[in-house]
Amino acid sequence: MAVLLDSPLRTAEFLVVDTETNGAAGGACELTEVGAVLVGGGELHDRWETLLQVRAPLSRGIQRFTGISQAMVDEAPAAEAMLPDLAAHLEGRVLVAHSASFDRRVLTQAFERAGLAWPAPPVLCTVALARRLHPLARQRRLRPLAESLGIEVEVSHRALADAETCARVFCALFGRLCANAATVRDALALLAPSRPRRVRAGATDGPGRVRGVRRRRPALDGLPDEPGVYIMRNAEGQALYVGKSVALRSRARAHFAPSSEEGAWAAQAETVDHEVTASELGALVLESRLVKRLRPPGNARLKHVDRQVYLRCRLDIAFPILEVAAEPAAGRGVSIGPLRGRAAATELMEQLNSLFGLRHCGRALPRRSWPSAYGQMGRCLSPCLQDLDPNLYRSRLDAALGLFTGQGDGGMALLRHVDEQMHAAAEAQRFERAAWLVRRRARLEELLAGMGRLRATHAQARLVLAEHPRGGAFDAFWLVGGRIVDWGPLRDVGDVAARTAVALRGGDGTGAVACLSPEEAGEARIVACWLDAHPETPALALSARTGRDELQRFLAGAAGAARTAARPPAR
Repeated sequence: MAVLLDSPLRTAEFLVVDTETNGAAGGACELTEVGAVLVGGGELHDRWETLLQVRAPLSRGIQRFTGISQAMVDEAPAAEAMLPDLAAHLEGRVLVAHSASFDRRVLTQAFERAGLAWPAPPVLCTVALARRLHPLARQRRLRPLAESLGIEVEVSHRALADAETCARVFCALFGRLCANAATVRDALALLAPSRPRRVRAGATDGPGRVRGVRRRRPALDGLPDEPGVYIMRNAEGQALYVGKSVALRSRARAHFAPSSEEGAWAAQAETVDHEVTASELGALVLESRLVKRLRPPGNARLKHVDRQVYLRCRLDIAFPILEVAAEPAAGRGVSIGPLRGRAAATELMEQLNSLFGLRHCGRALPRRSWPSAYGQMGRCLSPCLQDLDPNLYRSRLDAALGLFTGQGDGGMALLRHVDEQMHAAAEAQRFERAAWLVRRRARLEELLAGMGRLRATHAQARLVLAEHPRGGAFDAFWLVGGRIVDWGPLRDVGDVAARTAVALRGGDGTGAVACLSPEEAGEARIVACWLDAHPETPALALSARTGRDELQRFLAGAAGAARTAARPPAR
């Protein structure tokens, strides 16, 4: 045990465990399922899971909650047969769990009931880990905590699925843990519960110092009142917090004002670095990149303060579906937006599904013996029956997505499509369908009026100029294939022409479907939402035919418009 405790944290192996129980209290609590994931070097490796028999029947409530039925545990092996295997997996490793005291208690109890010795491994709790190194997370239950770190959770309350989610949370915070603890023993001490120091009654050495309260602030006079990003660091140079502002000095000082709600990191801040940008958009993008790279404990996952969403389609699953999400699709997919309002976007998705016969179920394709209600109404091609030609479904999907991947407004293209379908139904004397399409068109026209311009994010390469808040300078962004392929302060037309040529070559300006990483998808959302809020921002559509003269006219026009906007009105 001592060898394991003194081993370097970076090279240690961890077994992330989650348990499901019968929901009973005290000695009546029994394991129904155990899942474990091996983690080493900040990555997930082997998985292990098993269902276990129980002595008392499961209640209906716990069966609904966990999805583990009485029949499943009746057919499962006994705990005496499987727990030795778990003990072997724990040998020489650190046990990690979410709310670890509960999992350790039920496992210890199960080992004792089975007549086996509990291995007593060192235990780390991801709740304590988040409390110490991810202090701004609003909730520390497993699913909200994972989502605050950008981890998608699709299945809950099954042992292996929750163990994998817990393992990903642990890996997301592992770098911060290693920065604060060199060995396993140090990590245990760091995450041990802290007890406030009691002040002796009658003490005369002044009031007790409240932990976390600063007596001074770091030197901030070197910060300019310009747009950009600042990084608060502790005495060892570790990043504590990354922030952005259009006036760096004023924003950084606000953290240490007497009226501010001080973050847990503020008591350790000793120095501040900064990087100036030429626009607010540049500050937003740079902040996002630095938070992902530095992972400072003072930054929760970047929150979306707007309510804009995307209608997206991930093309890496069988019979792809349309879905509404806050982020563009990572991986190979098509994203339309940003759209104003989740409810409106959801209704638009349902309209498209019905018009083109796309499936309405989730990503997991259920197998059915008969069509769903949508299939019976003729509004779904019913791939769940397992007899549909994938090419037919893909042609319908391409037709739906093709409305939004052209150069024009996808909303207008959708209305034209409905008009064509309506006229075709009338000519074929299918008057009931024609009447249905008339009602659909009226509702779509009303729905699209408040959603903004509908277009796939990868459909048009653009050069965007984000202006300095006080004018006189721009940040240039080259958006190709749905991603930021280049950006920086605007210089002369020669520099812009050279960077445009490189951007179009490297970003695939052909309008092909993009394959974005999660980081690129997040940046695409930042830019798209900022542009939606600033419709006057100068933007130029780019193609292989875009030449130096066209770029020069565009830059001159943007500069002229900026001077006109800055000129005071005539009296």
